[in-house]
Amino acid sequence: MEITLAVLAAGIGSRYGGLKQMDPIGPAGQFILDYSVADALAAGVSRVVFTIRRDIEKDFRDIVGRRWEARADVRYAFQALDAVPAGFTPPPERKKPWGTGQALLAAAPLCGDAAITVNADDYYGPDGFASLREFLVSSADAPTRHAMVAYRLDRTLSENDAVARGVCDIAPDGSLRSITEKLTLRRGPDGVIRDGSGPEPLADDTPVSMNLFGFKRAFLDQLAEDFPRFLEKYGNLPKSEFQLPTALASRMRRGEASVEVLRTASRWHGVTSRLDRQAVAEFFATLPNPLA
Repeated sequence: MEITLAVLAAGIGSRYGGLKQMDPIGPAGQFILDYSVADALAAGVSRVVFTIRRDIEKDFRDIVGRRWEARADVRYAFQALDAVPAGFTPPPERKKPWGTGQALLAAAPLCGDAAITVNADDYYGPDGFASLREFLVSSADAPTRHAMVAYRLDRTLSENDAVARGVCDIAPDGSLRSITEKLTLRRGPDGVIRDGSGPEPLADDTPVSMNLFGFKRAFLDQLAEDFPRFLEKYGNLPKSEFQLPTALASRMRRGEASVEVLRTASRWHGVTSRLDRQAVAEFFATLPNPLA
């Protein structure tokens, strides 16, 4: 089975005003995605597809892509606001592309039999990649069975800012029932995790999604059908997003997909706030150089 790593990187650099203004996080100038690519290749991924914006293509290839082109089969896909099916037009007030579902849809023609998805600015640890590859290979004869790696909520928090996470409802057999987006999760002064000022506490071991999925080819192909359906309903809303969990949930409701939840004890690392940067950089300094 040919498994592709799909790195959803269209938003990379936008927070800092361009790719050249991004701060490398590793001691030798590595970006977070460098560590994820290295972990995925070590787990047996055979191809890497970076989904980026056209306006950062040159900088991305020069600064990031060429690091990996000699080490792997590297390809590039492009996510754009105006990359919509015939008959649809983005609303004039919309400024951004359409979310993670559109990002993977852009990468889909370049992917192999299956794809593992990651956000470019999240570090997942090597265990999730190994678990997903094992699942995808062992279930190759089940094209509508997919997988997601679930993290403990307390191991995905920032000490300095609220985070958005997908809270998972998992059936007794280990399959995913649903993902509910929580946008302002943080630990309060009383030591309890809540979503914003909501009264309901969330347990430390609540399973959450970090967009680390393993999809068979069937789902990649289904995205081309699901995106126009999304645009018909929400395409006139300037901030609507075609997100992977939403597209997946739609297929699950119709009985056309199932998702096995693979749990990990790994800790997420990322820079949600500028105040996170020092601690995150210190963590990456303890890891082997992914570019060595």
